[in-house]
Amino acid sequence: MKMFKLWAASDAHVGTDLVRGNRRSLAEAILQSERGGDEGGPPFDWDIMLNAGDYSGAQTPPDDEEGMEVVRQYGVSTKHRREDFYDLVGNHDASGADEETQWWFRKWVDPMGESTEYSGVHADRRPYPVSGSWERYSFEVGNILFLVMGDRNDGGPPVGRGEYGGYPAGAVTRETFDWWVENVEANREKIIISAHHHMLKETTVASGPWEGVDGGYHGRFEDGAPIGASYLYFVGGVPDAGLFESYLEENPGAIDIWIGGHTHTNPDDTHGGRSHIERKWGVTFVNVAALSRYHGQKNIAMSRLFSFEEGSTEVDVRCYMHMSDYAPQGWYDRAERTVGLSVPFSFGD
Repeated sequence: MKMFKLWAASDAHVGTDLVRGNRRSLAEAILQSERGGDEGGPPFDWDIMLNAGDYSGAQTPPDDEEGMEVVRQYGVSTKHRREDFYDLVGNHDASGADEETQWWFRKWVDPMGESTEYSGVHADRRPYPVSGSWERYSFEVGNILFLVMGDRNDGGPPVGRGEYGGYPAGAVTRETFDWWVENVEANREKIIISAHHHMLKETTVASGPWEGVDGGYHGRFEDGAPIGASYLYFVGGVPDAGLFESYLEENPGAIDIWIGGHTHTNPDDTHGGRSHIERKWGVTFVNVAALSRYHGQKNIAMSRLFSFEEGSTEVDVRCYMHMSDYAPQGWYDRAERTVGLSVPFSFGD
């Protein structure tokens, strides 16, 4: 049967892994997918990769040197073009309060191909064209609609980062939320996958109030809303707005899958009684973090592969271990899940 394979990952924190482990976190994962790993992990096929943010490992706003490193690491791929990687901005990628809004992400990661000279992204080479802006964009694969939203952790506390620290509480603008609702309601006949760097409140591991800081997953920054350090906390600057959660509670099954990252841990962690893959409001939530091994105390380097089969209402979600410190490099069968879709997947015409 014809398949569409989505590789989803996040939190490469390239600078951190280089400094602390002499490890090229993003490049190694790409090479392992294409060639296999040096510890026995097999290669695997994928059509596009969705990278859910935190390319930078900086606790201060990221700089050009780390941006060039992200571009170099993406450049190791020999089986995929740069445009096969779809990206969104995470909290560590955010510009400082006195800098141009999200300049680093727009210059070096550049999902819209507006800074080709630096990012190497050519918009016309996308296998599935994107529509929107660096902050919020959509694309379609057959009858799957992807709604990709960037974190807006910029502009200074409490919503944006300070001079030091990732300021991890998640944020989107009200315009992004309204855009999301409009797209969801206009495409009810489609499979909808939403993506943001953060998970929604109380959906997956350690995504409840205070769990991110009290559980030791994220730094505690008192002027940066530590209560919401592990979930999408601000909408339009309103703390703990809960707009996404309320909408989904009132419209169960409005989307099929929410993909995020941000909270790094091992694949068996169930802090707060929730695992990495959970179902709530008729939606499957999947935390795909993290490619980094050295940014944080709890994380293990891993990613997820979603396999969509033509005509099927089920998706296989597998977990790939990029190192052998927790389990042997390669597929971690204990973490494999099968999740349902609202309608059968179809490539269409």
